[in-house]
Amino acid sequence: MSQDTIARWQFAITTVYHFLFVPLTIGLSLLVAGMQTAWVRTGSVEWLRLTRFWGKLMLINFAMGVVTGIVQEFQFGMNWSDYSRFVGDVFGPPLAMEALIAFFLESTFLGLWIFGWDRLPKRVHLATIWLASLGTVISAYFILAANSWMQHPVGYRINPETGRAELTSIWKALTNPTQIVTFPHVLSASLLTAGAVLVGLSCWHLRRGQQVDLHRRAVRLGLVVCAVASVGVLLSGHFQGQVMTRQQPMKMASAEALWDTEKSAGWSLFAYGDVSHGENKIDIKIPYMLSFMATNSFTAEVEGVNDLQAAAVAKYGPGDYTPVMGVTFWSFRIMMALGGVYFALAAFGLWRMRRGGLPGGRHVLLAFVGATVLPYAANTAGWIFTEMGRQPWSVFGLLRTSDAVSPNVSTTAVVLTLAGFTVLYGGLAVVALRLFLRHGTHEIPELSPTVTIDGEARPGEALPSLAY
Repeated sequence: MSQDTIARWQFAITTVYHFLFVPLTIGLSLLVAGMQTAWVRTGSVEWLRLTRFWGKLMLINFAMGVVTGIVQEFQFGMNWSDYSRFVGDVFGPPLAMEALIAFFLESTFLGLWIFGWDRLPKRVHLATIWLASLGTVISAYFILAANSWMQHPVGYRINPETGRAELTSIWKALTNPTQIVTFPHVLSASLLTAGAVLVGLSCWHLRRGQQVDLHRRAVRLGLVVCAVASVGVLLSGHFQGQVMTRQQPMKMASAEALWDTEKSAGWSLFAYGDVSHGENKIDIKIPYMLSFMATNSFTAEVEGVNDLQAAAVAKYGPGDYTPVMGVTFWSFRIMMALGGVYFALAAFGLWRMRRGGLPGGRHVLLAFVGATVLPYAANTAGWIFTEMGRQPWSVFGLLRTSDAVSPNVSTTAVVLTLAGFTVLYGGLAVVALRLFLRHGTHEIPELSPTVTIDGEARPGEALPSLAY
């Protein structure tokens, strides 16, 4: 394999692994803040116990996310130096704002939340977790703004002397049309992921008959969050697909294996074709649906791969401007199918709990435990589709991926670091899973002795140690 192919594999492995932690960190921080709010408002000791229990899981996940995310920044300079030179002036401002604003909120107020249980007034302490949660959301916004610029460059100019992209409007970069639809999609997916973990782990306890009242409360919260977030994912994904059709029509065409431009185009359920000849031998479709998904009109025209390839050659010169069709086609379907399955499961669970019961029998509870992986798989498939569908561009229309790699880094060096990171991340995966399960499978601890804060006696609230 070529150096750029190996470098792409390395970045893909580290990014996909890192993004296993990101959605749960964002979503779970908001859920923990919600649980603590419920305790402050109602005085219910059950909500306090749930806050402490899930707060520790959030901290484990947050720590792993920080550790795995640092590696990506080094890869930009090491494996993708030509890319860094080209986009450095554009990427710098949003990433600097992420560090100065978002990471400050996360690190400062998460520290105050951890150590302020028995030191801060109740409502001040509640504010710390909400501010830390806000930091995770803002962090996601700035990072997605940088990624959205790669999908749809705006607010820049190319310096004719250096050949570098230079930012002319930070406002345009932060309000990129791609960003406006991507951010709510990722935020909804993060809440869905956190809700699924909340439901899955709580159902594991319910299946064992442990602390039924506590975990039933957590399951109900998780199912409501999953149902609402699923609708958010569906709606934001629909708008995202329409923006993508306008900005990256090749990505939409490859996602549907639509070779030739069509009016009233159907949405492909299954397709098998000959990529070299640009045609499908088998194609099972739902009539008119692709035109509606892409334009909100059942009769609109959708451009096909063959026509888009010819147009790209005329605009950019000779080359293959089609992504890997099999990857884009199936990753798009996996993402949508898994999200739909979990929405149906969440709706079923809520229906079963409408009178305060459990979401189902032992087999249904086991299904919810197993379904925890569905949002993770959907998130992974979604990012693979987003990044692979942009190929062969690193920055769409401006910089090809083959021109973005470091010219002075040998293939051997990239292979060695790829192997090293893969082994290291495999070890971290074992550590993270063991920590998560070690805490998550224990019963929720009883409250510590009463403490007095501002003259008010209430249950001890210090988070227990990570060790048992």
